[in-house]
Amino acid sequence: MGCTLVIDTSFGSTVGIVGREPIVETDSRTHVEKLQVNIARAVEEAGFPASDIATVIVGTGPAPFTGLRAGIVTAKALAFATGATLIGHNVLESQVQWNLIRRGKAGTLDDTHKCHVLTLAVNDARRKQLYFALYSDPLVGDPNGETVATALIDMDIDYPASIAQRVNDAVHTYRDGLMPEDSNVDVVVDVVGHGARKYADALGAIEQLGDITDESVLDQGEQGLAIFATDAELVANRNPDTPVEPLYLRRPDAEVPNPLKHVLGHAGADKA
Repeated sequence: MGCTLVIDTSFGSTVGIVGREPIVETDSRTHVEKLQVNIARAVEEAGFPASDIATVIVGTGPAPFTGLRAGIVTAKALAFATGATLIGHNVLESQVQWNLIRRGKAGTLDDTHKCHVLTLAVNDARRKQLYFALYSDPLVGDPNGETVATALIDMDIDYPASIAQRVNDAVHTYRDGLMPEDSNVDVVVDVVGHGARKYADALGAIEQLGDITDESVLDQGEQGLAIFATDAELVANRNPDTPVEPLYLRRPDAEVPNPLKHVLGHAGADKA
């Protein structure tokens, strides 16, 4: 039976074999250069030859352009070379499950009949912006009993102050849609992910604010890797034809110059 390799470069880089501690690089200046070395190390330390990699799960973002692209290209090349199944998964959706586990460990996961915990999953987008999505607490949503998180605000990119207002509007709508017997149930919004603490002041405008946690599911070692992989496989089973493509949510900084420079005496050409 083969192993499952996880690769994510949406914030630094995380590489690991499911069932073991991952290798995490947080230095944005060197994490891409160390990626292939860390993959080889993770597979070797797990005691598997590369031919035993059965599944490659890669984080598809949302994240800035260069680092994210490096992780996805590497995952695709590995899957092609080994014949492994390739699965892409966004890094925000798994924050919901981890947030509930985090609250449970801390003894703060209240009875869902008394409190609905919503998760505002974020990732630092730089330029004073955040990638984000707002999810409801997971419900049993399929005949196999799998839990699914409903997006109250689909994945997007925005400024923190604007995000806070959009979350407030979404929470009001969410509360209006609750069953009459739930009308007095408390709703809290936890902010989870990289960049949460940096913009804590602006996000403090969220009316039902709960915890602000500047960590990702993939910062949680072996357990986080397993949560991410399991969530990715469940989503892939529900949507098997989803392409593995990077989620940038905005155009990359690099642009083709106009006009193009002359080469070997030929006239320049306008970019198309």
